[in-house]
Amino acid sequence: MKSPTVAPTRTYRMTARARAVQETRERVLDAVVSLHEQRLSSDISLADVAADAGVSVQTVLRHFGSREGLVDAALERATAAVEDERRSEPGDVAGAVRVVVEHYERRGDGVLLLLAQEGTEAFATRVTSNGRVMHRRWVTECFAPLLPPGAGREEAVDLLVVATDVYTWKLLRRDRGLPVPVTRARMEALVRAVLERPGRGGPGPH
Repeated sequence: MKSPTVAPTRTYRMTARARAVQETRERVLDAVVSLHEQRLSSDISLADVAADAGVSVQTVLRHFGSREGLVDAALERATAAVEDERRSEPGDVAGAVRVVVEHYERRGDGVLLLLAQEGTEAFATRVTSNGRVMHRRWVTECFAPLLPPGAGREEAVDLLVVATDVYTWKLLRRDRGLPVPVTRARMEALVRAVLERPGRGGPGPH
């Protein structure tokens, strides 16, 4: 007669194995994102990624199949992380500026490094192109209740994209050396100036 503990034990082992596989994948993907925030894409090899994740190159290839498969998975993971970091309540001007500045404090220098490689490195180009689409969508969703109707809507979105762009953060934080609270206040002032233009309506009490 089989022991009644065999099936549960086997299930536990399979669950533990699946968890270990997932944790390994996440370490590798985190390593890809982290390295690209610190170094030029051309200077990052699969061996570098493997070493940073604490695994072998063979393990990386076993999980992702190829460098291209690894890049695709890393881009998907980074996109999800950025969307989560930048989540804010629609119509909350102060909240939106706060989360985007916090996001740039965490990732802004890495984004600038990728932008510097745009057009010469495929990974950087994919990330920055995806980032522009994401940023415009974020602006449209965050400020949707406050945007003017009709033809003025696209103009307002264009201006809000600039007001909350990573280069605006760079000009204030890196070039001017302003502290975070002042940077946040300056960017919020830009956003409110766009939303409060004559005939546009106001942003409300937020």
